[in-house]
Amino acid sequence: MTRAPGDGPAARQRKPVAMPIAKTSSPRLPATRLHVCPLATLHDTIASSGAAHLITVINAQTMPDTPPVIEPRRHLKIAVNDIAAPQPGLIHPNEVHIDELLRYARDWDHGGPLVVHCWAGISRSTAAAFITLCAVNEPGAEAAIAQALRAASSTATPNSLMVELADDALGRDGRMVDAVLDIGQGETAMCGIPFSLPSRFRPI
Repeated sequence: MTRAPGDGPAARQRKPVAMPIAKTSSPRLPATRLHVCPLATLHDTIASSGAAHLITVINAQTMPDTPPVIEPRRHLKIAVNDIAAPQPGLIHPNEVHIDELLRYARDWDHGGPLVVHCWAGISRSTAAAFITLCAVNEPGAEAAIAQALRAASSTATPNSLMVELADDALGRDGRMVDAVLDIGQGETAMCGIPFSLPSRFRPI
């Protein structure tokens, strides 16, 4: 797959840490699935999941049109490059992007399947998925969500800047940042394999 400029997973040095299996919520609670995929499998993932909600986090040059089965108002488009610090000629994630993501997450709030994608399905999309699930679950569930993310995807390496900004915006006192650091950097890959996560988690 040809990689667009600035679309590779942001380089990070993290020490992998073995983590216990995350505890998910009681089946009595309403829950749905959040699906993560690369751009290459976007339409297949939407079709197989039955999703009516979509988050795209990708650079402006490769921003896809809203698929016909998704209402435009339910498609959040965030045009950023996969970088963790400002770089000339590229757009780094900032507070405005994270505020848009958090507003969308709260409007979704477990309301049917949601697909999140970026270019490779490794960095920006996994960060957006992690942030979305943190936003719609109780504070204290950050570690459970991160552990479930790692169990579902060996390549997931959430964009660290996006996570840091969301941690500040949600007032999580570093728990989101620590949770992502604890699962370590994912395996190196050009493209991630689609996966899904439940929408409900308990604190652990």
